[in-house]
Amino acid sequence: MYSIKQVAEMLDIPSVTLRAWETRYQAVTPERTESGYRLYSQENIDDLRWLKEQTETHGMSISQAVRMLKESKRKSLEDKVTAASGTPGDAFDKMKEQIYSALHEFQGERANGLIDFGFSLYGYEAMFHQVLVPILVKVGDAWEEGTATVAQEHYMTHMISNRFYQFFHVFPVYAHLPKVLAFCPEGEHHQVGLLLFSLFLRKSGVEVIYLGANTPEEGVMAMLDKQSRIGAVCISLTDKELLPYSEDLLARLKQKAPGIKLIAGGKAYEADPPQPSVADEVLGGSTERWQSWFEQTFAKFGNKR
Repeated sequence: MYSIKQVAEMLDIPSVTLRAWETRYQAVTPERTESGYRLYSQENIDDLRWLKEQTETHGMSISQAVRMLKESKRKSLEDKVTAASGTPGDAFDKMKEQIYSALHEFQGERANGLIDFGFSLYGYEAMFHQVLVPILVKVGDAWEEGTATVAQEHYMTHMISNRFYQFFHVFPVYAHLPKVLAFCPEGEHHQVGLLLFSLFLRKSGVEVIYLGANTPEEGVMAMLDKQSRIGAVCISLTDKELLPYSEDLLARLKQKAPGIKLIAGGKAYEADPPQPSVADEVLGGSTERWQSWFEQTFAKFGNKR
C-alpha cells in the first residue's frame, strides 16, 4: 500500500490531480487509514498508470479513459464468471476463490467489483449464503492456522462485514414490530451467524440494534436502560468454553428485563442432544427454522405492512 505522495512521485502525477480524478471521476478508490489518509494498492497504481497513458499519449479525456477502464473491468469480471459457470456450484466456488484472493492481497476495489457483480448475477441471499459467509469462515480458519496475518484477517472481515451492514439500510422497518438487540457475548469474536440472523430480521421488517462481536455486558445493560420497545435479545456463541458465562449472562438479562424474549444460537448451542438453556428459544442455523420461529413469535403483532 502506498501513500498519495509516493504515488505522485512514482507516476509523475500531481497529488491535486490524483485527488481530482478520484473525487470527480471515481477513477480509483483507495483505502483509507483511520486518520483518513489515502492508501493506494498496486492495482490502483496500475489503473492510474493506464489512465495517464490514455490522456497523455492518446489524447483522451480523463472522463473517457475512466469509462473505458470501468467497462474493461466489468467485461473482465463477466468473462471470468462465465468461464467458471459450468454449474451453479462451480460458479460460486470460482467467485469465492477470486474474492478471497483479491482480499488476501488487499485489492479492495477488485473485490468490491466482484461482489457487486455477484449481487447483480445471483441476488443478495445467494451471494451471502453461498459466497460471502464461506469466505468469512475461510478467513477465520486461515487466521487460526497461521496462513493469514492478523492484518489480513481484520481487513478481509471488515470488508465483507461492511457489505452485510449496507443491506441493513435497504429494507423497510415496520414500526409496529418490537426491536431486537443482537450481540455476541464478551470473548466471542465470530459474528457470521449473528450477521445472517440480523439480516433475516431486517428483511422481515424488524429494527435490529446490532452491537456485534465481543460486546461487554455493561454495554448491553446500558442499552436496555436507554432503549424502549426492545422485545427480544439475541446472542450468538461459537466458543463452547464461553457457554457457562453466556448462560449466566442470559439469567441476568432475564432478571433485569423479564418481559423480553431471549434467543440464543451459534455452534456452541448446537450440541446433540441439546443442552438446557436459560434462553426462551435456541435457534439453529436453518433459515426455514428462523422463518417458522418468526411467524410464531411475531404473529401477535399483526400484519400492518
